[in-house]
Amino acid sequence: MAVESWEKSYPKGVSWAEPLPPPRPVQRLLEDAAARWPEVVAGDFYDRRFTYADWLGLARRAAKGFRALGVGPGVGVGLHLPNTPHYLVAFFGVLMAGGRVVNFSPLYAPRELRHQLVDSEVRVMVTLDLGSLYPQIAALKGEGKLAAVVVGSLEDFLPAAVARALAGPPAERRPGPGAEVDFRALIDNDGVLAPPLPDPPSDEIAVLQYSGGTTGEPKGAMLTHGNLMSAVAMRDRWTADRLERGTESVLVVLPLFHVYGMSMVMLVAVAIGMRMILHLRFDAERVLADIAAKRPTLFSGVPTMFAALLQHPRARDFDLSALRHCTCGGAPLPREILLGFERLTGLAIVEGYGLTECSPILTLSPTDGSARPGTVGLPCPNTLIEIVDLETGTRVLPAGEAGEVCARGPQVMKGYWKRPEATAEAFAGGRFHTGDIGILDADGFLTLVDRKKDMVLSGGFNVFPRVVEEAIYEHPAVAEVTVIGIPDPYRGEAAKAFIALKPGATLAFEELKRFLAERLGRHEMPAEMELRDRLPKTPVGKLSKKELVAEERAKRGLG
Repeated sequence: MAVESWEKSYPKGVSWAEPLPPPRPVQRLLEDAAARWPEVVAGDFYDRRFTYADWLGLARRAAKGFRALGVGPGVGVGLHLPNTPHYLVAFFGVLMAGGRVVNFSPLYAPRELRHQLVDSEVRVMVTLDLGSLYPQIAALKGEGKLAAVVVGSLEDFLPAAVARALAGPPAERRPGPGAEVDFRALIDNDGVLAPPLPDPPSDEIAVLQYSGGTTGEPKGAMLTHGNLMSAVAMRDRWTADRLERGTESVLVVLPLFHVYGMSMVMLVAVAIGMRMILHLRFDAERVLADIAAKRPTLFSGVPTMFAALLQHPRARDFDLSALRHCTCGGAPLPREILLGFERLTGLAIVEGYGLTECSPILTLSPTDGSARPGTVGLPCPNTLIEIVDLETGTRVLPAGEAGEVCARGPQVMKGYWKRPEATAEAFAGGRFHTGDIGILDADGFLTLVDRKKDMVLSGGFNVFPRVVEEAIYEHPAVAEVTVIGIPDPYRGEAAKAFIALKPGATLAFEELKRFLAERLGRHEMPAEMELRDRLPKTPVGKLSKKELVAEERAKRGLG
């Protein structure tokens, strides 16, 4: 499909082909922000505020501290942190020291942490003294190449009483191999790096970001300085006429250890001088209260977050009028949630689409009111989206046909860390294969149908779980739903729905089938339904299928 066919749908003044600015090191974002908006509040952490000048000073001191621990070019530093100022300071400190950031999810199980620690070859880990975090990292001392652990505390930035109220008492510290350094000691210096390091090349790895591990063990996506800066430039160009530099504020509940929060919230915020209102974790009541009290102009989330806000019993009691721009990514947004949130706030949620491997954006929806509900927007500037056939993965399909979404662009990763075969497979034919099934229409809008691996082959028909989920979401009793494929003696495979109901609601399977009779084909009708109090989610808050798939396989003796 010719680029011109979708460029006509772009926001006014945005060109697909206009070159992006030459990539610079990611740390230049913070240096530029501190020079341009030194007194602008950069962060608000439970009422502890700091400016861009403060942030830069702390990051430089962290960089000198990391250099003393042996961090330099090619050295990985693991960040095992929730949304606290420690993350903001350490992220830029690592890059200023010449190292690379390796994000670790605080929600990972010990086995997953150990795999990533050994695979990534990190030499320094940064964590907090929280009972939910520190013991996991302390148990890894002596593993892989880990030589030092930096331990922060909420009391580094908050009064003790507030810190205890948020997270409880600190964990007991454990001795072990290697050094253990307090975060305060790490930054106890003058912040002068001598001699200064030369700028890294644009293809140097800035962040090693592990994929969600939906199939097999997680793989490290090598995101370069050029990749991340290209993604930020694309988003900045797309919204340049909608956001005012140095005055906007964003409520940060997306985890910064996830590529969506790190890149599209933190880095974009720094690029245009936003105030970031940090929350340790997502809590619908706290989010609504802070929107009313601190009046952020932006909010970014995943579908489950918007659903939780919409379903909060007192959602209409809060003043949400400060919000001007809400974005959603990470997973397709059910239409019922999109429309419900618009009725609540008067705002249309703007969807985008991407993957860890793409820093993470591939498409963005127009913010001028021309977005099309049900789609995830248009290919980003300088980004080529192609739909290829599912059989060979090589034939580019015309507009309107469903196939695998493939991409090429400057934000697409360098490859998978230490996985040349996986890299070659992902880039077969010279394009990055996303594993998602989608349809690109004649105007360039992309509709996601499902994950290629999640597709259910039922009686020779392709059944896309997302289609089934969308239909089930229309039932007024349903809060959340996930659909997977299960073995079926007649059809080979069939759909099974796992449903969490709204408080006080009831739903029988026969009632659900009657409700779906006019919404789904016979081959799409779920063969089974299971009610759950809650459904499994990924660290970023997306509904997760892999746990349910594993349960079903074990239950059926499939290993």
